[in-house]
Amino acid sequence: MEINHYDGFAEAYAAETENGLVNAHYERPAMLALAGDVAGRRVLDAGCGSGPLSAALRDRGAVVTGIDASAGMLELARRRLGADADLRRVDLRDPLPFGDGVFDDVVASLVLHYLEDWGPTLAEMRRVLRPGGRLIASVDHPFVAYTIQEPRPDYFATTSYTFDWTFGGRTVPMRFWRKSLQAMTDAFATAGFRLSAVSEPQPDPAARELFPDGFRALSTRPCFLFFVVEVPAPGV
Repeated sequence: MEINHYDGFAEAYAAETENGLVNAHYERPAMLALAGDVAGRRVLDAGCGSGPLSAALRDRGAVVTGIDASAGMLELARRRLGADADLRRVDLRDPLPFGDGVFDDVVASLVLHYLEDWGPTLAEMRRVLRPGGRLIASVDHPFVAYTIQEPRPDYFATTSYTFDWTFGGRTVPMRFWRKSLQAMTDAFATAGFRLSAVSEPQPDPAARELFPDGFRALSTRPCFLFFVVEVPAPGV
């Protein structure tokens, strides 16, 4: 079976993550909190999937464009966001089909860890952001990626790890790339970004009653790491 092939399980993945603890009560709220007031801002949702983050940003007044490599995910996003939503099929390893400086923000929710080399993708994200614009990204926490398998790898090397996801009774192979924290921050700097914030957030307190066991685990162990990086404004 093709690895990382979201078209094959788009509906099952979207259903699983729509209201689950990790996505709906931890990752998405953290991304929205870091984004802050987005009213009137032009936002590119890079790796939008079925569109839950795009919808939340749009509800907060952002003008959102969504891109994803999976046609199946984009179909679900169009059902959610409407026929007039600006959604495009784009592989983040390719040049982005947008002009320079056309976005105020790029959000990259749990997508960069699919890439072995962040360099070309980050350079493109920086290009399409205006001066002063922000990239808000979440990735697998490097501590988690380092400890997920035995024997443990060289922490400082960029290495891949694979495992199976099971959604709706179907098992699919997935591959991610682990990087050290230093490699991540170096990649942002090389692309011309300035680090604004690094965040290790807690889950939404409201999830304590909904997911008592999972909530405790998620609130005491790292899961994802969040970054806000900025395109320096001229003269700053």
